[in-house]
Amino acid sequence: MQYMLLIHTDETRMREAMAKGGAPEMMGAYRAYTEAMKQAGALVAGDALQPSDTATVVRVRDGKTQVLDGPYAEAKEQLAGYYLIEAKDLDAALEWAARCPGASMGTMEVRPVMVFAPATA
Repeated sequence: MQYMLLIHTDETRMREAMAKGGAPEMMGAYRAYTEAMKQAGALVAGDALQPSDTATVVRVRDGKTQVLDGPYAEAKEQLAGYYLIEAKDLDAALEWAARCPGASMGTMEVRPVMVFAPATA
């Protein structure tokens, strides 16, 4: 079964850590984590995201499209990246989430990917 591991972090805190020279250590930890998932056959996809102030929000209300700059919701933590993994069950996905470097600085959200039955004619 596939699970999405969503990495939520406080961008201000992350920027401060990077400014204090923490980037090489953090990037090394993420590279090692990603490699471990590859070796285990668990990694399907994953990417870091640009900061939330680069986001554009689109919503349609009463048939009218609204486009807004920046994040829509104010929150202490923002979506920083994701991993899409293959895991035998939720417990295995939770173990991968706990190993993610982002878990030590923020919050990991683990969600099963919804599977739709193919349409039949």
